[in-house]
Amino acid sequence: MSAVCGPEAEAVTRGLGFDCHDVSPVLSVRFPWDLAHPTMPFLELLILGGAIFALVHALRRHRDGDPVNLALWCTSLVYLFVIEPPLYFPEWFGLERQYGFIFAHNQFTVQFMWDRLPLYIVAFYPVISQLAYELVRSLGVFRRRGPALGAVAVAFVCQVFYEVFDQLGPQLKWWAWNMDNHLVNHPALASVPLNSMLLFASVSMGAMTYLVVRLTRDRHGWSLAWRILLAGILTPPTMAIAGIPASFFTDKTWVLGIELALVWLAGVAILVSARGPAEPLSPFVRVYPAVYLGAMAAFWLSSLPADDGTPTGSRPYALACFLGAGLVLAALYRASRTAPAALSR
Repeated sequence: MSAVCGPEAEAVTRGLGFDCHDVSPVLSVRFPWDLAHPTMPFLELLILGGAIFALVHALRRHRDGDPVNLALWCTSLVYLFVIEPPLYFPEWFGLERQYGFIFAHNQFTVQFMWDRLPLYIVAFYPVISQLAYELVRSLGVFRRRGPALGAVAVAFVCQVFYEVFDQLGPQLKWWAWNMDNHLVNHPALASVPLNSMLLFASVSMGAMTYLVVRLTRDRHGWSLAWRILLAGILTPPTMAIAGIPASFFTDKTWVLGIELALVWLAGVAILVSARGPAEPLSPFVRVYPAVYLGAMAAFWLSSLPADDGTPTGSRPYALACFLGAGLVLAALYRASRTAPAALSR
């Protein structure tokens, strides 16, 4: 067990309330009411329910001739299984000196891989990618502006919807960052590493969406299957490319900050300039993004006041993300008045 529970992992997991030596290497199952924080089972329900909702929607669109949603849902899982194991176990891949121990999830109802991978995290990847893509697609951005600018808009929408979750997780002990890791987890905005905010919350999702749209549009069968695999495998290198500018500087804060600001500026500019009739709204895009945002707001309210000593995220940045996400939803509902509701999709 020492190979997966070194001193840093042991310290972080004990801070979360469990011992990483005392875990199952394959699968752990717990009662939802025994979890460390009362918000955790509700978070699982929100994300697992969203993943199923997104899959039903993707299958309907595939049945109607558009494979992109289903391809993106599946590509998200390919990307997950390419990127997560090296982050959890860098020593297995010869990456310990480059990455070190980065973070640990708390123990949720269903957990895999020495309790490093909760089931809800598996579901979160297709949820956030589908949510952002559907919002941007439904606003007509891909139809009017093309895949490249559409993917940039997806990167922005992912940022604002992801960070209302990412800035809160450590405070509610959903996971904990190893802040002694200066290779990856610094610089940080409050308790959240800037690398995570930029590369995971925006770059990866925007790049994955672009690859999926370009590779899988109008494809079906085996041609669709291998393109899904290719898109998932090609997504992680885009994160390395986006990280190159910061690698030239000792203090990476301002470089990552500028790149993050560009995501906001470009995303807002594209969404504002893409005015026009929306696509017909599916039940998924009409309902789930608002439910997700409302649930995250409730989780934030449950975290107040923050007096239990757990790391806190940046509340001003989280508020900016809530406002950004709310404006995207407002734009969607306003634009939808010019398009009939989609009953079958």
